Amino acid sequence: MSPAQTAARVGEVMFANDVASKDTMGMELVSVAPGHAVMRMVVQPLHLNGHQICHGGFIFTLADSTFAFACNSHNRNTVAAGCSIEFLKPAHVGDVLTCDGVEQMLQGRHGIYDMRVRNQRGETVAMFRGKSAQIPGTVFPEEEAPE
Repeated sequence: MSPAQTAARVGEVMFANDVASKDTMGMELVSVAPGHAVMRMVVQPLHLNGHQICHGGFIFTLADSTFAFACNSHNRNTVAAGCSIEFLKPAHVGDVLTCDGVEQMLQGRHGIYDMRVRNQRGETVAMFRGKSAQIPGTVFPEEEAPE
């Protein structure tokens, strides 16, 4: 299986089991490639805080989910070791938020990934940096052939 096929299969397997991102948050997995993932979410009324803007926790969750797909794309079970986010612009109901996550460094069991969350106008809403750590296991069995 090529690295691109592996990443795509990781995306399929993880998203099928990701109740939080898919079912609870209404996120869409746009793409997964080696060290890279893109997810999208439409801001709904249930995402709004007391200021009637998207709650930062939901923006964080979009970035964190994208981070998960990017850092697991090599088919090595990987979890967050730490992360931070900077909120730069509010998001409003109806905004389409797209998070683009890119691997900056992968060395041994540790990686660093940057997520940029943009609205439908291309404006950056938030920047997220995640640090990953590999744990034992794979997302899917390595001997599995592509479907």
